[in-house]
Amino acid sequence: MIELRAVSKRYGDVEALRGVSLEVRRGEVLTIVGPNGAGKTTLLKILASLERPTSGEVYFDGVRVDEGNAAHFRRRSTMVFQKTISLRGSVQDNVAYGLRMRALPEAEVNQNVGEALELVGLRGLERRSARRLSGGEQQRLSLARALALGCEVLLLDEPTANLDPESLSVVKDTISWLSSETETTIVMATHNLLQAGELSERLILLDRGEIVEAGRPSALLLRPSRVMARFARSENVFTGVSRTVKGISHIDVGGGVEVKAAFSSSGRVSVHVKPEDIILSKGRVESSARNQFKGRITAVEDLGPVVRLKVDVGRVFTVQITRRSFSEMRLNVGSEVYLTFKASSVQLI
Repeated sequence: MIELRAVSKRYGDVEALRGVSLEVRRGEVLTIVGPNGAGKTTLLKILASLERPTSGEVYFDGVRVDEGNAAHFRRRSTMVFQKTISLRGSVQDNVAYGLRMRALPEAEVNQNVGEALELVGLRGLERRSARRLSGGEQQRLSLARALALGCEVLLLDEPTANLDPESLSVVKDTISWLSSETETTIVMATHNLLQAGELSERLILLDRGEIVEAGRPSALLLRPSRVMARFARSENVFTGVSRTVKGISHIDVGGGVEVKAAFSSSGRVSVHVKPEDIILSKGRVESSARNQFKGRITAVEDLGPVVRLKVDVGRVFTVQITRRSFSEMRLNVGSEVYLTFKASSVQLI
């Protein structure tokens, strides 16, 4: 449906994409994973005809996209950005805006708006001010705006980042429904490998503007290559200056955070802590563990039996706990928590 041939994109001296060739198949769910700065958002914008490549060619249904026809192809796709923007007015007005710009009859506008809000679990909130919705509800509103347009291609930039559990579940269910019940082509960018494996039919790993892996999620994730494995463990990777005190490394990783590790190494080092090796509690715990930090939850990611949390203690740590623990502690974005982990859990990389 969409084909990129040797596409590169530069912003001044920064090369965001380098010679990317890619085919997006009609009706598939394609997921782009990669670290921050890999070029994921730039790639989505080019697929949406919102950006022109510096070099290379883009084809939509076999027709080369150029300045003369880019607006036409933009109408066949829609992009939901990670950072939500709500317009003034009600929820109804926000979702109806794009439809009214296309001069659809009001009866059709109301029908499309109602169906979109039903899909994302916001039916009944039509008259509420869009800017008074919670962060998760605003992300669902952005998705509803896109769904109401009925475009052939839906492009999602980190669609589940920083969502509360309810909104996360709704967004995932909506993507699954679109994939199974409609012919919508979906391309989404995410950091979440588990989610990518669950929702997508094909996966590409983007690194430094280049596609370095491509294939079915089962093939790429069950037996990951060295490159994929490196990306998979990119959470809780910190670089800092280490000093050794009585055989223990004290590593200043910035943000007022000093991590203690059970190895002796001085100078600049990089370390990794597995999310599942970190104990999360609502209060300070008595422990022999050398690392304990106080912080606040900034994001919640529901993965079924487990929940992954982002906790800012000066630096952001990813922590994995059971869904039961999450519910029993009544946690949510903004909750104050403590992180505890042993020095032996800190691995030198």
